[in-house]
Amino acid sequence: MAEIKVIVAGAGIAGLATAISLRQLNSSGHNFNVHLYERAPELKEIGASIALSPNGLRTLERFGIENALDDNISYRGPSALPMIYRHWKTNEIVSVDQFADVPDHRHQTARFHRAHLHDALLQHVPRESIHLNKETISAEADSNGVTLFFKDGTSVNGDILIGADGLRSKVRTTFNPDHKLHWTGRTLFRSTFDYSLVKDIPDLPPDSTHWWGPKTTFFASRLGRNMYTTVGSFDPRDYSKEDPESVRWDQVADVSPFKDLYKEDWNPVVKALAEATPYVRLYPNFAGEPLASWVFGSRVTLIGDAAHTHGGSHAAGGSLALDDAWALYLSFKQVLATVDPGQKPTSQDIHQALTLYDNTRRPHTTRLINGVLGSANAVNPVTDEELRQRMTGRASTIWLTEHDVNAAFTKVLQDEGLIPSISESGTGPLLQPRIQGQSRL
Repeated sequence: MAEIKVIVAGAGIAGLATAISLRQLNSSGHNFNVHLYERAPELKEIGASIALSPNGLRTLERFGIENALDDNISYRGPSALPMIYRHWKTNEIVSVDQFADVPDHRHQTARFHRAHLHDALLQHVPRESIHLNKETISAEADSNGVTLFFKDGTSVNGDILIGADGLRSKVRTTFNPDHKLHWTGRTLFRSTFDYSLVKDIPDLPPDSTHWWGPKTTFFASRLGRNMYTTVGSFDPRDYSKEDPESVRWDQVADVSPFKDLYKEDWNPVVKALAEATPYVRLYPNFAGEPLASWVFGSRVTLIGDAAHTHGGSHAAGGSLALDDAWALYLSFKQVLATVDPGQKPTSQDIHQALTLYDNTRRPHTTRLINGVLGSANAVNPVTDEELRQRMTGRASTIWLTEHDVNAAFTKVLQDEGLIPSISESGTGPLLQPRIQGQSRL
């Protein structure tokens, strides 16, 4: 059985999901040997809370990651609503999000501490395949293979390279050095802590709640395992004379300015939540234009935030990464169906799989990124009526949160003539057989 060595830069949620997806291909007789290279010295997820919407949760189920779906690791509010929007001053409910087609409780939007979700995925990846203290600095690729280079002077060779190294991906920069990130005008104060610190606050909403104000917002929610999160958005130019683009992700911050944001005229629940928040860290929001392609050469692609630099908008990053990983699995499964497991796939085979993946995922995430960039630095509402109109006039995100990645993949196969369209009769082969005599690289 020919080994296919896959190098994954990054062992966060996107990297782990990639390893899980590609290792499942081994059940069909192929030998995917997946190795992850992580810059951190230990296996832990930084950051605060993370939400998974129905599309991400359904993909967890497809992967068989049942331990991440249980209510003991995540939190789903009693209203069965993804989000409730309240007025900053009066605390009245002005608007809500609703599910379109999510009958299964386990698929309803769930909120986790990032570390808990990361650990749930980690249980499905062999520890010996994860290499720590390996900070990526660059990469190379040609038709014969790929090489990933690290800050410690070492390197590793393989057959396929997946850049899962986040928003500031070194893999992406290597192959697309002109791509730039831009600060969206938004930076977040974020905190996660034990629910006991806030559980006795009068009128504390049991559901995930987003309060909208004229200049800033406040989000609060329970998380799994008896945790709680508070999040405040602000303009760092009001917080420091420091260039807002110099603020680091997960940077420790003084909690006093966070509490001060919500003192004047904010409703008592938000005031109490802000006052009870024990600490905060800073999370600047950056986004970049959609990439023209996620495929570089014939053996390299990107996944997660490295591929779609949407800056975390709509709390969609985790679900997008999981759907990316599933689409990658479907694409390789499709192509390898006609490849003898005793032989390595050719560079053309790998390129075809990566192109199917790109065509399945990139149009979807491009829509999101264009929306994010279009709303960056939006003017604050002047009147209370304008604020309420924005809250009630929000565009639906069902296309994002309940996206069907299987249907998107099937549509790509139909468009490329690999399976019959709905209007055609019969089922037909998923791929045409390999042409006799085709060379193998």
